[in-house]
Amino acid sequence: MSATWYECKVKYRKMSDTGAQKVTTEPYLVDAISYTEAETRINEEMKAYISDEFKITNIKVANFAEIHPFENTDRWFKSKVSLIAFDEESGKERKTNMYLLVQANDVKEAYDNTVAVMKDTMGDYTIPAITESPIMDVFPYFSGEEGELDRIHKFNEIKDSVPEVEEVEEAVDAISEEELPEPVLVDIDLDEEE
Repeated sequence: MSATWYECKVKYRKMSDTGAQKVTTEPYLVDAISYTEAETRINEEMKAYISDEFKITNIKVANFAEIHPFENTDRWFKSKVSLIAFDEESGKERKTNMYLLVQANDVKEAYDNTVAVMKDTMGDYTIPAITESPIMDVFPYFSGEEGELDRIHKFNEIKDSVPEVEEVEEAVDAISEEELPEPVLVDIDLDEEE
């Protein structure tokens, strides 16, 4: 099931660099199943960061197909990806746009991160635009069972790992170099009654 992301605008008093307080409105993303849950979740998340009063001024469904955080980055970028498909009936190329929210430090890194995210895509695509997003932070939904998920991921990695061809060849060579005893043939007649 894919996540539905809601963009929530939060208005609050923020201390500026000069030390004066100013009212600001910042957008945040939350993963939720309804507007009501989005409002509840953004209230919970903001209470941890904002000690004063704040107000949720707007909640809308965000048009991001996927969200991709990356380590050691601090800004969010909106990447427009055009998937290219060939329409056999009309004989023309057809483009379908989707938007990814990718974390990066600058536009070049956002482009590189978008390419990394799309590397397993089977079809052709282009990246016609990347713009810095005003999104301040993203709050995905966590069920509290992440420990279980980590163990499942590690299990699947081990299960799916395939030994390198060289390792297999070395093991075969080691077995063939060992002195193995000669096989003993035993003739057993199963039809003979005792």
